[in-house]
Amino acid sequence: MGKRKRLSDQPHETNTLLPQKKHYRQRAHANPFSDHALDYASSPEVVDWSEHYPAFAASGKTPEFADIGCGFGGLLITLAPLFPDTLMLGMEIRVQVTQYVQDRIAALRARPAAPAESPTSSSPTTTPYQNVSVVRANAMKFLPNFFPKHSLSALFFLFPDPHFKARKHKARIISSTLLAEYAYVLRPGGIIYTITDVHDLHLWMKGHLGAFPLFESISETELRQQGCGPILDAVYSSTEEGKKVERNGGEKWLACFRRKEVCRMIAT
Repeated sequence: MGKRKRLSDQPHETNTLLPQKKHYRQRAHANPFSDHALDYASSPEVVDWSEHYPAFAASGKTPEFADIGCGFGGLLITLAPLFPDTLMLGMEIRVQVTQYVQDRIAALRARPAAPAESPTSSSPTTTPYQNVSVVRANAMKFLPNFFPKHSLSALFFLFPDPHFKARKHKARIISSTLLAEYAYVLRPGGIIYTITDVHDLHLWMKGHLGAFPLFESISETELRQQGCGPILDAVYSSTEEGKKVERNGGEKWLACFRRKEVCRMIAT
């Protein structure tokens, strides 16, 4: 396999061009139980987010959206200009795919902002895509190492590996052993978005989330009424897998769940 071209290897006039996927060959999936060579923080408190979001270094903000298994970053790139004040983080276990997303973000940040992309909010920068980043991480093992309790308002699981064989079901990203961690990092009222083109996996994710006491199902209609339409549109159509399903005329199954507020009784 030929060595892929990094942005730094290309002529200076191409530094605002997007990287090409053909230079980032990678298997479709990775084994989450393998001992990958990963660097991760010992706790969220020691993560230096200014390295990921330098334009927000003085804001004290931390990520609110997390795309688990972000792939080539389609969701993040679509949502970043729509929510310029919201920090978003993609988590991807594959080396080359993570590098592609890093290079893609760097190229997009180097582009001059178009008038339509310039934030109109209190964002500290007029350059788009400063609010999006990616880390190479195994979310099944290290999610709480990155996010404090109740810090996220949205978790995305878009077209995850279905792990068809019954003996592989334990590797599914939505499982009874992981839901407590998702409830821990997701703030009350936060939303988990799941979508897949595999109906069996849809039923699996819906069943496990519905059975967990800290999540409640929320319909697409209700989410759109609450102003989440742009997010839902991106969930359906912004990813590589979502576009492939559309090209092939396949079906997509969406299931969304809201993190419940829990009122604790204090004994007197």
